[in-house]
Amino acid sequence: MSWLVFSYSLPSKASSSPRVTLWRRLKRLGAIAFNSVQVLPDRDECLEAFQWLAQEVQKASGEALIMRVEQFEGLSDSEIVERFRAARRDDYAELATQATALASSPASDAQGDLHERLEKLYKHYADIRRIDFFDCPEGAQVMARLNQIAEDLTPVSEAIAIVAAALDQYQQRSWVTRPRPHVDRLACIWLIRRFIDPKAVIRYAKTAAADEVTFDMDKGDFQHQGNLCTFEVMVKAFGLDNDPALQVLGQIVHEIDLRDGQYRQPQTAGVDALLRGWLLTDFSDTALELHGIALFEGLYATLAQERAIPLGSSAPQAAER
Repeated sequence: MSWLVFSYSLPSKASSSPRVTLWRRLKRLGAIAFNSVQVLPDRDECLEAFQWLAQEVQKASGEALIMRVEQFEGLSDSEIVERFRAARRDDYAELATQATALASSPASDAQGDLHERLEKLYKHYADIRRIDFFDCPEGAQVMARLNQIAEDLTPVSEAIAIVAAALDQYQQRSWVTRPRPHVDRLACIWLIRRFIDPKAVIRYAKTAAADEVTFDMDKGDFQHQGNLCTFEVMVKAFGLDNDPALQVLGQIVHEIDLRDGQYRQPQTAGVDALLRGWLLTDFSDTALELHGIALFEGLYATLAQERAIPLGSSAPQAAER
């Protein structure tokens, strides 16, 4: 394994302010201190972060050096990884304590205040997760705790019965949905290409032909049911709801589409901003589809890796037109 090493020095007469600023920046980057140097895994984003930090040091009339190290004498890669995990373990432990305090809040506390506190904990989790380079197991435990608190704060809704869909009945079919696909429809398109029919033909129109499969339209085969978005309905209908990564993906799509505060995942805000940006750039339906497939495939791969589960068997492909 390769590592990035950052060494710097500031003028002896420099005020304490630049030193404190650099220390805080390094802490936010997730760097680990080894004697007088700072270490990060050899990744593009880490190298870029150190390069920006080096510029800050030079602006303060100091000197900075970035090195790539293949091996530390007397210290194995596994020992270094454990130091990173130990640092994140401490971060997650602090967050878990705050989550326990929130869960123990008196029932008389205002719901709005509880949701606001929970939102801050989710943001804190996202900050830790960003620098959890080696997937500390405690991270998944804390996220599960936060999601349980969110569920406890959400009013109970009636269970919705979803009619099962036989996969073989949806092969080599033509699908149709409304033009200008956004989050729910883009996620459905990815799901169709990923798990149902990689070569499905998908058309964008306000009306459907008699033999077409409709989704996320006013009437048709797959649409919102109760408080479930179309993506969640399709996941359940095709029996894919035992996939943990798809469950989290469904929560992200649900929150962006319905905005009911039922789920809070750290990726939601970024995905939402990206999708809105695509609409503002006036992409064509085909461009939105291709970008959406790439986005949700990458997101699914990340979520699956975090949960140490194998990816689905079918890879998304462009539709034949």
